[in-house]
Amino acid sequence: MAQDVLCEVANCVYNKEGERCGASQIFVVSHKGKEADNSRETDCKTFEPSGL
Repeated sequence: MAQDVLCEVANCVYNKEGERCGASQIFVVSHKGKEADNSRETDCKTFEPSGL
């Protein structure tokens, strides 16, 4: 399991110092069902706006 999850989305409530994700879980989904051919076909459903 990944120890460090990096995130460059500055307005996510889980984005911590050093662009580290502070969420207890990460949920990534595919635009194509259960498979993806590249990263452009995925999204992080854990994202929550921080109100910056």
